[in-house]
Amino acid sequence: MSVSVLRRAAAAVVAGGVTAVVRGVLDMSPPGGAARWTRTNHRGEPVSMLEGPAVAAGLLAGGLVGAPTARAALALTVATGAGAAFGVVDDLTEDTEVRRKGLRGHLGALSRGELTTGGLKVLGIGAASLVAAAVATPVRDASGTRRSVAGWAADVAVSGALVAASANLVNLLDLRPGRALKAASVVAAPLALAGGAGAGAAAGVLGSAGAAGEQDLAEHDMLGDGGANALGATLGTALVLAAPRPVRWAALGVVTALTLASEKVSFTQVIERTPVLREIDGWGRRPAVHAPGAVAPDEVPDAEPVADPRVAPTAMSSDVGRDGTGEGTLPSTTGPA
Repeated sequence: MSVSVLRRAAAAVVAGGVTAVVRGVLDMSPPGGAARWTRTNHRGEPVSMLEGPAVAAGLLAGGLVGAPTARAALALTVATGAGAAFGVVDDLTEDTEVRRKGLRGHLGALSRGELTTGGLKVLGIGAASLVAAAVATPVRDASGTRRSVAGWAADVAVSGALVAASANLVNLLDLRPGRALKAASVVAAPLALAGGAGAGAAAGVLGSAGAAGEQDLAEHDMLGDGGANALGATLGTALVLAAPRPVRWAALGVVTALTLASEKVSFTQVIERTPVLREIDGWGRRPAVHAPGAVAPDEVPDAEPVADPRVAPTAMSSDVGRDGTGEGTLPSTTGPA
C-alpha cells in the first residue's frame, strides 16, 4: 500500500508545525517548572529536555496524517506514545543515587527483582512494541488467504523486536547535539521517498527533526529519553509497515548488532576516527569540548537533574554525554554506575 506524495508532504508539514508549536507552549509553561526539565550538558551549560515531548507530539500528529490506514495509525500511535511516555518517566523520575546504565544494567536489576525506571522503560516499550507490531501485521496474505497463527506470531515477534530495538538505538545516539536527529533523518529519507505504507510516518520524522534541529544543534535543547525513544519507535514502526520480511529481518540484525556493540565500543570514538562520519556529525554544531580523561564506551545517556544548571561537571572527556553523565561502560550490577 502506497502513500501519496501529497499525504507525505502533509505529514511532514504537520509534524514540523506541531513540534514547533508544542515546544513554544512548553517553554511558556513547563510542566512542573523549567528546572525539572533542565540538565547540564557536556560543556557545563544548561540544556532543556522539553524538545522531547515536543518532538513526540509532532511525530504522533505526523503519523496520524501520514498513515494510509486506521491500523497503521493505531500502530504508530501505540509505539510512538509508549516510547515518549516511558522515556519521559525515566527522564524525570530516575533515581540518580543508584544508577543502572544500558540494557545490561537494567535487565540485570530486573533479574534480581529490582525495578528501575530504566527497567520499567524496557518492559513498557517492549510490550507496546509487540502490541504495535500485532496491530500492523496483517492476518491475511496478499491473496486474501488467512495466515497460520505460527507464521503471524513469528512476524509479530520480529517486528516488535525491531520497533523496541530501534527506540533504544536512537536513544544511544543522542549523545551529541543533532546526532540522533541526523541519524533518524538518514533512515527516514529513503523510506519517505519510497512511498510505502510507512512513508507518511517517515516524512513526519523528517518534519519533526527539521523543526527541532536548530535548537538541538545550538545546544539549547536535547531529546532526552522521551524524544529519542519516540523517534526510534516511529522509525521502527515505519519499517514494519513498509518493509518486506527479509528487510525487517536484516534491519533487526543490524540494529541488534549495533546495540550489542555499544556495550563495548564507543560510537563517539568510531565517528571521530572516521572522516566522513566526523564531518557529517559535526555539521551545524559548535566545536566540541576536549579535556583529559578516560574514554569509555557508549551507554544510554540518562540525564541527571541539576539543582543549579550553572554548575558544570568537574571532569570532561571526548566521550562525555550531552548531559554531562558520560557515555559509560559495561554497567555494574551491584552499585551505582
